[in-house]
Amino acid sequence: MKDQLLDYIQFMVVEKGLSANTVQSYERDLKAYITYMDKVEQVSSVCEIKRVHILQFFAHLKNQGKSAKTIARHTSSIRSFHHFLIRGRRCDQDPTEHLETPKSEKTLPKVLNIEEVEELLQAADLSKPSGYRDRAMMEVLYATGMRVSELISLDVDDVNLEMGFIRCIGKGNKERIIPIGKVASEVLETYIRHTRNQFRHAQTQALFLNQHGNRLTRQGFWKILKALAKKSKIEKELTPHTLRHSFATHLIENGADLRAVQEMLGHADISTTQIYTHVSTKRIREVYSQFHPRA
Repeated sequence: MKDQLLDYIQFMVVEKGLSANTVQSYERDLKAYITYMDKVEQVSSVCEIKRVHILQFFAHLKNQGKSAKTIARHTSSIRSFHHFLIRGRRCDQDPTEHLETPKSEKTLPKVLNIEEVEELLQAADLSKPSGYRDRAMMEVLYATGMRVSELISLDVDDVNLEMGFIRCIGKGNKERIIPIGKVASEVLETYIRHTRNQFRHAQTQALFLNQHGNRLTRQGFWKILKALAKKSKIEKELTPHTLRHSFATHLIENGADLRAVQEMLGHADISTTQIYTHVSTKRIREVYSQFHPRA
């Protein structure tokens, strides 16, 4: 079974061009699945797995306290794996054919209001080169709504300040062009032309550098975000996606077209973007309850 999993991982990396984080998530889920089938159900071949075995695996996950959302993710990973085996004629039967995906509760993303965004953006210490970098990163995230993985993958050549856009490579190696506003452009220009070259060994094409002059990592960004959140005294829980969620929500609250927001976020399906309309509606209800005399 491990050989089939290795083939599938290779397929996701080479053929589908999925990101390292996505591939790791699939691999983690499927390793747990195969281990369970081998140790508990004592199934020797992946082609011998039946629907009842998979249902037992889901019961096992539930007994471990896994949420419906987590089990739904496992379902997606398992279904995709078995489809790969069928398409490659490695197995004759698909045990996931009539498998239902558990219904998971949709949780609304946490967003910052405009005042909180401003506090976060102003928290960077501009007396240091790293402060200009941090401010530029936060401005770009809020101006474009890109993912953190996309942000740290940017090269200097991906930025066109004269035309006012950034070239971004997203999930599935898909390119998109995102406009960038005047404020973010000005901060980014200062960083690129006057501050970035102060980082040690800043010869790489990477746009955002760490103290060693190398490309900033996700872990490095996460540490920076936590430090800025602490300094700005924002009480809400922040994640690397918070500014992305805030970007989308503020656009929709101000009347932006849903399709345009979908394009800027790089969502393959507009149903993913529609979550932000729910956030906006929730905010409207809160305002109504707070200010209407008969609410």
